[in-house]
Amino acid sequence: MPEKRQENRRLSRRTVLAALLILILIPATILLGVFVLNDRKYYFISLLIVLYTMIPFAMVFENRKPQARELIVIAVLAAIAVAGRAAFFMLPQFKPVVAIVIIAGVSFGAEAGFLVGAIAGFVSNFYFGQGPWTPWQMFCFGIIGFLAGVLFKKGLLQKSKLSLCIFGGLSTFVIYGGIINLGSLLMFTPQFSWPALLATYASGFWFDLVHAIATVFFLFVLSRPMFDKLDRIKIKYGLIEP
Repeated sequence: MPEKRQENRRLSRRTVLAALLILILIPATILLGVFVLNDRKYYFISLLIVLYTMIPFAMVFENRKPQARELIVIAVLAAIAVAGRAAFFMLPQFKPVVAIVIIAGVSFGAEAGFLVGAIAGFVSNFYFGQGPWTPWQMFCFGIIGFLAGVLFKKGLLQKSKLSLCIFGGLSTFVIYGGIINLGSLLMFTPQFSWPALLATYASGFWFDLVHAIATVFFLFVLSRPMFDKLDRIKIKYGLIEP
């Protein structure tokens, strides 16, 4: 029994491939857009990120054809994230996107978590405004969803509100805030410098804190009812398992 549990926690081939794409290829593509394309081809870079994300996600169905209902659930989660971001447009940084992405990663696996986050960042910016920041936001949303799926698979993240809120708050503040502030510096200044980076982090501190608080709030409120609904859907229709 312990051996079987250990086997279930082992990362799959597709998850390892996804990690390579997310940690190497996608950051390299974003930096290509910044330094080679001068941030002028952000639509192209954004679409490449979505394409990269779909490769490991498609491998979930390597032994069978995907069913429409499986893809619809992922699309609906992305739509909820987009709608949630739009619904709270009047409150800067107080958005439920990261909470929804974490729930998607825990429920349907790391690949689905990244896909939901990347699509939510891309689609919602048709409302908030597309720009060179879009690929950075897609990557930040996506990598948190991917990490949530990996940690849940390894047993390091639980479905309890405490575990989810701690992970959500820290990942939003440290990962999302840390990466997006670096991206802002590279987008809006011609030369990198450590004082400029420190100033960027200092100016973004309160925005990142509000974003982290929002993630904790929405995870506390939404995680249990959403997990209950998603678990029932997975059992009823035999949907993909992480």
